[in-house]
Amino acid sequence: MENNATAVRLYSLGWREMRTYMFALLFIAGNIVLPQLCHLIPQGGLILLPIYFFTLIAAYKFGLRVGLLTAILSPFINSMLFGMPPVAALPIITIKGVLLAGAAAWMANRSKGASLLALIGVVLGYQLGGGVIEWAMTGSLASALQDWKLGWPGMMLQAVGGWLVLNHLLRK
Repeated sequence: MENNATAVRLYSLGWREMRTYMFALLFIAGNIVLPQLCHLIPQGGLILLPIYFFTLIAAYKFGLRVGLLTAILSPFINSMLFGMPPVAALPIITIKGVLLAGAAAWMANRSKGASLLALIGVVLGYQLGGGVIEWAMTGSLASALQDWKLGWPGMMLQAVGGWLVLNHLLRK
């Protein structure tokens, strides 16, 4: 019997591989399109946290390098093209994205599969770490807790949606 946690093939692409940059471009494009769709809903970005979704998939499936490229470039490109996220929010969004890429790549390497529990752990881990860093940077506990207060649907979508994408769409 095949276990869903081990059914997905995971990679760790290197900096010298063209596939690293090709996959990063694909996931960056996803992180540009998805936020634009979510911003059609009032407070959609704050509630659904779409800028992180493809970073999670990129890092979990293709490794830290693809995840880092996606995490770092996506918010800056979105901000330059559409003004969202605002420039003032870029540092913390980038930090959270980098934490997410690191947590996802680490968990994928450690677990060798994509279980729902592993993805929940990744999402909770980067949000906890990012919240502490945001609190330290801004001095505002309210700002640090905003993703937990408003963005819990987005965190759930990241974990469940990430699990579905990894286990049902990206098996190979």
